[in-house]
Amino acid sequence: MKVKVIVRLKKGVLDPQGKAIEKTAARQGFEEFNGFRLGKIIEFQTDETDRETVLRKAGELADKFLANTVIENYEVQIEGD
Repeated sequence: MKVKVIVRLKKGVLDPQGKAIEKTAARQGFEEFNGFRLGKIIEFQTDETDRETVLRKAGELADKFLANTVIENYEVQIEGD
């Protein structure tokens, strides 16, 4: 089973990388795009076959060290969902 964890900054948390991209995009002629927010996608595999177990344990993994839950939210997905 393929698992994906998507980590994003919480609303209200400043995103200096997103702002830098926005400024560069505007200078390159892409003024119509704004509000850039960066995140990360972590993909991994498991041999576990129980979907609920995978979601629960991947959530624990994300909560413990894939995301900084003070400033980030995360979402766990299983390929095919």
